[in-house]
Amino acid sequence: MMALLYGIVVYVLFFVTFLYAIGFVEDLVVPKTIDSGSAGSSEQALVVNLVLLSIFAIQHSVMARPQFKQWWTKFVPASVERTTYVLLASLALALLLWQWQPMPEAVWQIANTPIAMTMTCLSLVGWLIVLTSTFLINHFELFGLHQVANNLVGRPMRAPRFRTPLFYHFVRHPIYLGFIIAFWAAPTMSVGHLLFAAVTTAYIFVGIRLEERDLIDVFGDGYRRYRERVSMLLPWRKSA
Repeated sequence: MMALLYGIVVYVLFFVTFLYAIGFVEDLVVPKTIDSGSAGSSEQALVVNLVLLSIFAIQHSVMARPQFKQWWTKFVPASVERTTYVLLASLALALLLWQWQPMPEAVWQIANTPIAMTMTCLSLVGWLIVLTSTFLINHFELFGLHQVANNLVGRPMRAPRFRTPLFYHFVRHPIYLGFIIAFWAAPTMSVGHLLFAAVTTAYIFVGIRLEERDLIDVFGDGYRRYRERVSMLLPWRKSA
């Protein structure tokens, strides 16, 4: 029961942080956004923001690797391993949102109101693609709830199955595609927002290489054939 309560609390923390991140990037509703607050020196802001992005990226990359999981589960029960990963990821994201230093100088600004609104809507569509894609695979397993629920009733986790529902027919990584759309479709692109979008996009490409290596280890030739047939991020199929 404690594991289930832990999983629920962590999931709520994740979801609140995720919703706040949408407002943070879109400069909407939340008290602190990517461009709000008093701006200090550009050099200090650059260093602080790069450190925050690095903490987030390293936590995601290292803790997601199978080798780390094998070591980590010697100390953390396997039933809450994913929940603990989600907790630390949420805390890393919360730290970034809290300590982000604004760099508000405009790189571009769309003055035409209909076009600006279209860009904002496109960015929100990106977030919707991210969330929808998590449900297409297994949202509650991805964020640790499935594991703690199974542990409560004594049901073992099923072996991973290779599936390609809906968006996954057209791109191999729709979650990452959604993030790229959300970060870059900005009616006003400040220096800070550009830094955030550029670094996270670079991290996405590194993450894809690491993730696909792990997927090939798990699914073998099935994933290799999928990779040959379906493009990585641009939504078209390579072949019939």
